[in-house]
Amino acid sequence: MQAHLEIGFELDRRWHLLRGENMDDSKKPDLLVLARALAAAQTPYAIIGGVALQIHQDEPRTTLDIDLAVKDVNALPEAALALAGFRATGSYPHSFNWVGPGGTPVQFSDDPAFGEAIDRATLSLLDDVALRVATPLDLLKAKLRATRDVARRRSKRMQDLADAMGLVETRPDLLGQLSEEERAILTSVP
Repeated sequence: MQAHLEIGFELDRRWHLLRGENMDDSKKPDLLVLARALAAAQTPYAIIGGVALQIHQDEPRTTLDIDLAVKDVNALPEAALALAGFRATGSYPHSFNWVGPGGTPVQFSDDPAFGEAIDRATLSLLDDVALRVATPLDLLKAKLRATRDVARRRSKRMQDLADAMGLVETRPDLLGQLSEEERAILTSVP
């Protein structure tokens, strides 16, 4: 797991280099500070999105932000996050956006569909810091739900479908745990 994340962090650094920015930048420091702050505040969460994909997939992937599912964005430990160097940047239905001390965007989502995924989150270690990560099945189901969300940009829905396909290619055993409707989404890809 840590090796997969380190590849993602290297991709972060290269992305910043291509933009003429500090090549040492990656989301790793913000991810570690965030996990420590949430653990200290005893806030249940699950890492979802690109960071979770980096953990569960063999194929390298990068992402610019950190996405987390929480039970209730109104119960976030805002004072602890601020003390750790995070600052709020906006709120939307079911999400609260922050930016980390190193500039990494962080999105907290309290979509009820993630409730059980938070409860089932597994622990992965990064530099001896425990990260609560959505299981591969919960992540796959979330990506498949996102492909059907017409409120999302088409390019985002296509990326979600590609992410779902990548998970299934890495973990073919997940197919048998999907509903017929979910499998149909995957098999509709030429």
